[in-house]
Amino acid sequence: MKRRRVMVGSAVVLLLAFVVAVFAYSWLEEQRLVELAAKPDSVFNRPHSPIYGPADAKVRIVEFLDPACETCRAFYSLVKDIVDSHRGRVQLVVRYTPFHAGADTAVAVMEAARLQGLFWPVTQRLLREQSTWGADHNPRPDLIWDVVDGTGLNLRKAREDAASAPVRARVEQDLADAKALAVTRTPGFFVNGRPLKQFGADELKELVSEEVDRAYGKAGVAP
Repeated sequence: MKRRRVMVGSAVVLLLAFVVAVFAYSWLEEQRLVELAAKPDSVFNRPHSPIYGPADAKVRIVEFLDPACETCRAFYSLVKDIVDSHRGRVQLVVRYTPFHAGADTAVAVMEAARLQGLFWPVTQRLLREQSTWGADHNPRPDLIWDVVDGTGLNLRKAREDAASAPVRARVEQDLADAKALAVTRTPGFFVNGRPLKQFGADELKELVSEEVDRAYGKAGVAP
């Protein structure tokens, strides 16, 4: 009986040690990501990445987005509303992650639109008309150019840019960064490097609010 109690006690100690080790590793990994997010050029921040919101905002939402992803479409307005509601303290950075069939064409068009200063209206149009060109079982990327016609985009120039090596390289860079951060589905969110561990609209709002409080203080003034 005594030997059994010792064995049970040892098992409990080992289990507790394992739990502590897991939490310690998770905390250290999150700190590593937070430090990376603060660097000007890292897996979180690339010079080509489109930004919505003020450049000097201390809270940065990084979204790995696939324009053919239905959840990305559903979250598009929500994320912009989060940025707007925090009145200059939050910005959104978009990264290209074309996981769905046909999305590689769409993100190339989005990057070509960014070069013309039209990233946001073109992205909004692609998401709004997602069912036209990006249906799961019947993607039609050939229709994308018709979809974005009328956004003000110079289509001839955009076609050239979308097929260019620099644009392909930027998309490949974003995919490599997504892989480095273990992003396997979209949308993938990080806020100042902290990953959204439990996915959901309320969870994202809470994570952003925590980072705003951390960066600016609960009264909205930097500590």
